[in-house]
Amino acid sequence: MAWVYLSRVVQGPCSALSALIERVGVVEAARAVRECDLPESLRGPTELRRGTDCAERDLESILGSGGRVITPDDPEWPAWRMLGLGQLDPARDPGAAVPLVLWARGPRSLLTASEQALAVVGARCSTGYGERVTAEIVGDLAARGWTIVSGAAFGIDGAAHRAALASGAPTIAVVACGVDRPYPAAHARLLAEIAETGLVVSEYPPGTTAHKHHFLARNRIIAALADGVLVVEAGLRSGARNTVKWARRLGRPALAVPGPVTSASSVGCHRMIREGEAVLVGRAEEIIDEAGPLHLSLPADTPTSERSLDGDEALVYAALPRTGARIPLELSGESGLPLPSVRAALAALDLAGLVGCDESGWFRTTRAGR
Repeated sequence: MAWVYLSRVVQGPCSALSALIERVGVVEAARAVRECDLPESLRGPTELRRGTDCAERDLESILGSGGRVITPDDPEWPAWRMLGLGQLDPARDPGAAVPLVLWARGPRSLLTASEQALAVVGARCSTGYGERVTAEIVGDLAARGWTIVSGAAFGIDGAAHRAALASGAPTIAVVACGVDRPYPAAHARLLAEIAETGLVVSEYPPGTTAHKHHFLARNRIIAALADGVLVVEAGLRSGARNTVKWARRLGRPALAVPGPVTSASSVGCHRMIREGEAVLVGRAEEIIDEAGPLHLSLPADTPTSERSLDGDEALVYAALPRTGARIPLELSGESGLPLPSVRAALAALDLAGLVGCDESGWFRTTRAGR
């Protein structure tokens, strides 16, 4: 309830509130916001809506529309994906905060669906060339088990989602409004289809209408949920370049498809390629070479064990039972570490192959002696 209340209060990224939650916990942070017991940096961002607590109504609304709210305490939370946003400097990137919560509609687990994903974005006024290239690349990636992430906008976004749906691949639409409000309205049917088999996700609570600054904020989530960002077509001032900026900040590869030199819809792609902001690609195989996982072989005589761990990773790993699973909140209590440290340690342990996560929580993998 505290997470949901705060999501409504700030409605978007707020690095100062995220920092407060890390220091005192979400329940105490919610109390401080309600009572205006806050540092100066938080009084302005919370002033407008801190007196309105409609958390119960918001939960009823999302559940009534067949959705749910995903908090950083949930097993479904993509902790590893969000880790990069939490490490960015708010002074340099004011909108870089990790989302407080993610509102979602759809049957898929956000954690599982984003394990191998590519963001595909581009011009709203796309051409037949761009839509054809998008369909071919997405179809090839879908056949290889990739999830497609985009923003459900007109043009390349819509073409990417439709190609994924046609291929039976998971697709995630990150929207700049409440997940119960189709935007653009002409994509209501498309968003409904995505919600039936994939996921529609937003950091904005139910009923929120889209505003211009919401689109720029949601671009960081599109970049964070994927292994890389592909731009198929982009004009000189395309918003796709903002998504590429976030990809580069997060250390994700940025990729661009070239187009005819006479096409205004490809000027942005050509500029990003020329200035080194994006790598030129034209086929799914080239995208996988840039954004796909590294396959490293481990020596057979060097088994991984908890004895090689130290610091927070060792404490969190020791708190995990040999059988069964635990959620991050339980691990925080058992290890004595704050939740942000637990989440960071779990992400590192996951990368090392020592732990896994499913709907019941985090667990030791077989390789680590589960």
